[in-house]
Amino acid sequence: MKFQRNDKVLFIGDSITDCGREHPVGEGSNGLGHGYVAQVYALLRSIYPELMLRVQNVGNGGNTIRDLKQRWDRDVLDLKPDWLTIMIGINDVWRQFDNPLSTDSHVFLEEYESTLRELVASVRPSLKGLVLMTPYYLEANPEDPMRATMDIYGEAVRRVAAEFDAIYVDTQAAFAPFWDHYYTSVLTYDRVHPDATGHMVLTKAFLDAVGFEWSGGTK
Repeated sequence: MKFQRNDKVLFIGDSITDCGREHPVGEGSNGLGHGYVAQVYALLRSIYPELMLRVQNVGNGGNTIRDLKQRWDRDVLDLKPDWLTIMIGINDVWRQFDNPLSTDSHVFLEEYESTLRELVASVRPSLKGLVLMTPYYLEANPEDPMRATMDIYGEAVRRVAAEFDAIYVDTQAAFAPFWDHYYTSVLTYDRVHPDATGHMVLTKAFLDAVGFEWSGGTK
């Protein structure tokens, strides 16, 4: 397990991270929302109670990387996390497909990657650890136009993670085994917002990346 006793672990992102969390900062059993952040907290707390981890959620529904930049000082730098997890990019891509005429809302790859790099650079020196999770699209066919574009943005996340010694979580790959048994609509009504099972896929991908073991092992 990469986390240490009394670490503060902060999650930032869009609606997938938000999931009804409390504002201004979601924290505690009732404040983290109903998504993967709450699941991560519950599992960490139950298996590693001795770590006394503090988990906070500042995801905001509808956000793009532009929105993260606007609130970065308040919602990241001022909170002084030990660990930071970022999952952003779904809306950056989605708006290009569901609202193609509103080009002002489109965040193309160059802006997305450069902004992510800028934000990461501003906080990385103060962190014990950084986790970058890719955006995803709940579509099994990699040739689907939106899925293909999302994969390109995921590669940008991979590049930034490598540059800043961050833990990289490929969320799109995490969903792949599920498609061998179920159709995508089982997990989602819009191929973006997952049900509890979909959030557990994200939870497992995150926990695997940070060295979670069901037997604990920090005592």
